[in-house]
Amino acid sequence: QVQLVESGAGLVQPGGSLRLSCAASGSISSIVVMGWYRQAPGKQRERVGIITSGGKLSYVDSVKGRFTISRDNAKSTVYLQMSNLKPEDTAVYYCYAAKLVGGVLGDFWGQGTQVTVSS
Repeated sequence: QVQLVESGAGLVQPGGSLRLSCAASGSISSIVVMGWYRQAPGKQRERVGIITSGGKLSYVDSVKGRFTISRDNAKSTVYLQMSNLKPEDTAVYYCYAAKLVGGVLGDFWGQGTQVTVSS
């Protein structure tokens, strides 16, 4: 099992910045992807961005140029640096990890952390 713990929730004004952290623990070997999803009220959960074990990054179009995913392998932590935040970025943000378990890809989720962008 993999445990994911997010931190960095907050209220920020439009145009501001915020950094989320996700610390992974447990059986973290064979994690092939980590990243972030978000879910706004009344909307489906959407993928914000991911980073593969090989370091490949991908982002949803709406955050490109504003959000950056990075990782610290020594701390088993993934970060989401968010800049130029907009009210439409308001959502619960979830850390995500995909791990090979017996040859099958298993999904693991954090508990979610609230980001509110408002003046």
